[in-house]
Amino acid sequence: MTKILLSLHVLAAIIAIGPVTVAASMFPPAARRVVVPVPAGAGAGEETDAGDVSTVRLLHRICRVYAGLGIAVPVLGFATAAAMGVLGDAWLIASIALTAAAAGLLVAFILPRQEELLEQVTDRQPVERARTARLAMFTGLFNLLWATVTVLMIVRPGSTTGA
Repeated sequence: MTKILLSLHVLAAIIAIGPVTVAASMFPPAARRVVVPVPAGAGAGEETDAGDVSTVRLLHRICRVYAGLGIAVPVLGFATAAAMGVLGDAWLIASIALTAAAAGLLVAFILPRQEELLEQVTDRQPVERARTARLAMFTGLFNLLWATVTVLMIVRPGSTTGA
């Protein structure tokens, strides 16, 4: 049963978290590339760059939907850890804390900022580079947290399994 749970946990992580990390990373530059009409008198009728609102909308939707599916990762992780008898191990507790931090970052900082920027680009308002840079910073931190969790899951410091 442990091997099945572990397999499902790993598959859930790949299928749910992978798309969020990629789409969230692509979102800030995509938002910057959205076509914005130039104000009257400054080359009226011209537009800047060639981005598309639908791309930004799709990236945000991927983040939202797969973040919801990502709930399966810790659920299956807890089931796997219980089956393996490692719920009290330091590497697992650290992984749980980092996973909670990543989830909190996604819910509190990344998704709301994406929604704000999506509203801006939908209304064809210019996007401040500083806002997309902050979003990119939060996204990079989110990705770094997940990379750290992945390493902890593989290395498992102090593990007695020898693997």
